[in-house]
Amino acid sequence: MRWRTKRLTLDLSRRGEVMAVLNVTPDSFSDGGDFIDPQVAVRRGLQQAAEGAAILDIGGESTRPGAEPVSAPEEINRVLPVIRGLRGQWAGLISIDTSKAEVAAAAIEAGADIVNDVTGLLGDPGMLPLCRDAGCGVVVMHMLGEPRTMQSAPHYGDVVAEVRDFLAGRCGGLLAAGLDPECLCFDPGIGFGKTVEHNLALLRAAGSLAPADRPLLIGLSRKSFIGHLLGDDAVGLREWPTVALTALTREAGVRIHRVHSVRDNLAAMRMAEAVMGAVNAEHRTPNTEH
Repeated sequence: MRWRTKRLTLDLSRRGEVMAVLNVTPDSFSDGGDFIDPQVAVRRGLQQAAEGAAILDIGGESTRPGAEPVSAPEEINRVLPVIRGLRGQWAGLISIDTSKAEVAAAAIEAGADIVNDVTGLLGDPGMLPLCRDAGCGVVVMHMLGEPRTMQSAPHYGDVVAEVRDFLAGRCGGLLAAGLDPECLCFDPGIGFGKTVEHNLALLRAAGSLAPADRPLLIGLSRKSFIGHLLGDDAVGLREWPTVALTALTREAGVRIHRVHSVRDNLAAMRMAEAVMGAVNAEHRTPNTEH
């Protein structure tokens, strides 16, 4: 299983990798405002890379429930200095977390390799041709509704079947539109228009959600359903449950884990892989091909 991006190809046949969250927003649910200064954000990204992240995912617009949208120029002003600063000091993979083609185009020009789109390339008609022509990696996510309204009253007949069918349908549509199948990665959208019960059902079925031979990405780090299950809303208490879920979902077959804290989640993933017999536990560098 390989995931092709604009510059490098990740070999995910035996090992998963970590995508580190780097939000340069004032209002993200967990770290809003912490990295709004580009210099601080670049230092944070380099720290995450040093801890073993294969991908740094840069986001300039919060997608937390109830979040208000920001303009493309504002989003570009937030993310470009960080992408340029990282690209000048690090050769690893950079992802832009956006649903706007204008932002994605500017990010790719600045050095981004991957577009991570919470709308599954449906929110902006320019996104699909941009990604196709750029040959970048693409994360296709499922979301019910939009960030402002997605948690108001999410309802499914069968959440697993509906999310699986959506991802399969998007895969078919994108391939028909000319995207390289090896450029595609899929995300069931934990917490994006899902109740706690929906999230748990998707986690139980994690091994069967992605289209055939395509990697699945899971983004559950510090999310509110963890606090609900713990009976405590303190974000700081969600770190170790996140680590536990990283190990569990890796065993189920998830290849990319999008997390805030790199070192602990990467360690949990590598231990799960060692038990699975999928990897030499001594080998820790990201497995990439030029």
